[in-house]
Amino acid sequence: MPQIVYVQPDGSRESVPASAGATVMATAVTHGIAGIVAECGGSAMCATCHVYVDPASVGFLPSTSEVENEMLASAASERQEHSRLGCQLVLAAGVDELIVHIPERQV
Repeated sequence: MPQIVYVQPDGSRESVPASAGATVMATAVTHGIAGIVAECGGSAMCATCHVYVDPASVGFLPSTSEVENEMLASAASERQEHSRLGCQLVLAAGVDELIVHIPERQV
């Protein structure tokens, strides 16, 4: 089964099972992953599911949309090269593992 690995700011890692078609945000909420607030429930309207995609996983994801790009500008933690909204990251079929790093704060 595919896995999403959530890396906390302290470096601790939690790997959870995920289904193809599930988002990084919804999977985090389902598994009680700390640091993913998801205030808007996945509508790309709050940036509280901001994550940094691990360089090893960047190639598995589509480009950032214009709406996502605008929301990332209002993220509480610093935007970085591989910043994304977890609600917009869908686990593609055939991907065995996706690694994301959770920022220090979301709000």
